[in-house]
Amino acid sequence: MRLSEFWALMEQEFGGAYGRSVAMTHVIRALEDRTAVEAIEAAVPVRRVWTALCDDLQIPAERRFLADLGKSK
Repeated sequence: MRLSEFWALMEQEFGGAYGRSVAMTHVIRALEDRTAVEAIEAAVPVRRVWTALCDDLQIPAERRFLADLGKSK
């Protein structure tokens, strides 16, 4: 997972400003009591950060991926 995808997922789930706030302030025990931003800065793989955040905040599996809003059937 790229960092840009992480931020897109954060915006999709929480909105822009609140998503950044969550990433900077919500401490995740599974990431050694770091915030998402701190974990990323400490070189924790971005996918692991996203998964840990989702688990911690009980985000359902169906919302853990980017919505494909641009494709039609």
